[in-house]
Amino acid sequence: MAPIAPRSGDAVFANVERVNAELFTLTYGAVVRQLLTDLEEVEEVNKQLDQMGYNIGIRLIDEFLAKSNVSRCVDFKETAEVIAKVGFKMFLGVSASVTNWDADGTCCSLILEDNPLVDFVELPDTCQGLYYCNVLSGVIRGALEMVSMKTEVTWVRDMLRGDDAYELKVKLLKQVPEEYPYKDDE
Repeated sequence: MAPIAPRSGDAVFANVERVNAELFTLTYGAVVRQLLTDLEEVEEVNKQLDQMGYNIGIRLIDEFLAKSNVSRCVDFKETAEVIAKVGFKMFLGVSASVTNWDADGTCCSLILEDNPLVDFVELPDTCQGLYYCNVLSGVIRGALEMVSMKTEVTWVRDMLRGDDAYELKVKLLKQVPEEYPYKDDE
C-alpha cells in the first residue's frame, strides 16, 4: 500500500472547520486589551501572550499532525518549511516564507506578508513595547517542543511598529532525544 501523501496547507485549510475571521480577530483583540488592563505592564502582557501561545501550541500540534498527514521531518529546515507552508495556512489561512538561514541551519526567519490577527488593530503610543501577536511565537515554541525541538522564537519585525512585514526568528536550541516511557522486556 502506498504511503499517504502529505496534504498541502491549502488542502488542509479547505477541509478544516473555521470560525468567522472577524470574530476571531476581535476576540483576540479583546483578550489582549483585557491583559493590558489587568497586568498594566506591557512586558508582562508580552510574557503572558507567549505563555498562552505555548499552551495552545502543545495542544495544537496533535490536531496538526492528525489532519495534515505530514510525515516526520528530516531536519530543522524541513520543519520550518512545513510550519510556514502548512501550519500557518491550516490555522490562519496565510502562508509564510522561510529566509535568513544561518550557516548551521539552526536559525531562520518566518516572514508573514499578511497577518489576520492584526485586522482592525492600531497600537496606541502607550503600548509601543507590545508584541501584539506574541501568541504566535508561543504557539510555534510549544508545538516544536512537543516534537522534541527546544526553540527560541522572537519577533524581529512587526508592521504594527512600522516595519514592512511580520518576521519571526526561530532558533533551534537543541534537538531533544525521544524518550520512551518503558523499556522492552528482553
